[in-house]
Amino acid sequence: MPRLSASRAAAAVLQPDIETPRARHLAVARAQLRDAEGARSVTVNEAESALGWLARRRGRDGRPLIEPVQLLAGERLRADFTRAHLMPRMGADWSMQVRGTRRDGHVTDVAVAARQRVDHALEAVGPEFSGLLLDVCCFLKMLADVERERGWPARSGKVILQLGLDRLARHYGYESEAHGRAQAPVRTWFAEG
Repeated sequence: MPRLSASRAAAAVLQPDIETPRARHLAVARAQLRDAEGARSVTVNEAESALGWLARRRGRDGRPLIEPVQLLAGERLRADFTRAHLMPRMGADWSMQVRGTRRDGHVTDVAVAARQRVDHALEAVGPEFSGLLLDVCCFLKMLADVERERGWPARSGKVILQLGLDRLARHYGYESEAHGRAQAPVRTWFAEG
């Protein structure tokens, strides 16, 4: 019986239905999800998203490479991109019915609304950042690969990505600091006059 390394054994213990050869290439972790049914524990691959990797890493000053609002904005763009069904297909689509020789193209309202949100977000960040945000947030490319494809100097993509994520967070209305009064005046409708 072959012995498993510590990382392989941890991956196998965390999720028994992931076979060991596959778990070797994953950064498997447990996370808590809250929804209408309550809290539940799920298995996630932390190595899937370049944004998640950047959010877990620290710079020389000890701060995360991307701020939580930047991560939130990037993940929101990715969620809309996924809902809009904009990922290219890697094979045949057998889910749609064929009528005659044409396909019966049907797009749900959810997908149409998600496509509109993606379009508005990319328009808000501008053409300078939209391609990079699509590559990193939606197509899950690592920054080193994007820098190599575009001929950028090493580690320059991180700065450009941070600027693009700042614009995206501003578009979504996310801010890293709360602004306003420390305490709001108390109002009540119970008293007359």
